[in-house]
Amino acid sequence: MLSPETIERYRQMTVAERADLVLAMIRDNLPALLHGSPEVVDRRFDLLRRQNDERNRAMREHMARTGRCDA
Repeated sequence: MLSPETIERYRQMTVAERADLVLAMIRDNLPALLHGSPEVVDRRFDLLRRQNDERNRAMREHMARTGRCDA
């Protein structure tokens, strides 16, 4: 979980600064993500997809409960 201070720093960043941060993290971590046999890499991406789907489901349920469906 991110600290309130870290969240506030992210909120104060421009879109370009956040994009640079994301691209740097991708560049730094992609080799590890793709390391291993094709089966290991496939399992890794499958886990990422499942986790992402779960986060999306939780957000949709929260928006439905709170009535917040605006973009």
